[in-house]
Amino acid sequence: MLMLRVAARVELISLLVLLGNLATVHVPWVATLLGPLHGCAYLVVIGAAVAATGRVRPRLLAVVPGIGGLLALRAVRRG
Repeated sequence: MLMLRVAARVELISLLVLLGNLATVHVPWVATLLGPLHGCAYLVVIGAAVAATGRVRPRLLAVVPGIGGLLALRAVRRG
């Protein structure tokens, strides 16, 4: 559950920074660093959601880019 929580936050924050960078100054090295970090966090969210529960709903919510990890975490907590 801790891995899902951390990965969900990293995924969301990295996406927000990437979009903010794109909308404002568009510094190439920011995208170079955070793009792969965001992608890895996305994959970890999906894997952690699968490992955390056997239910279908959290697993499907984890696939939603950006906020899926937080939605899956909420679904797991609700039981």
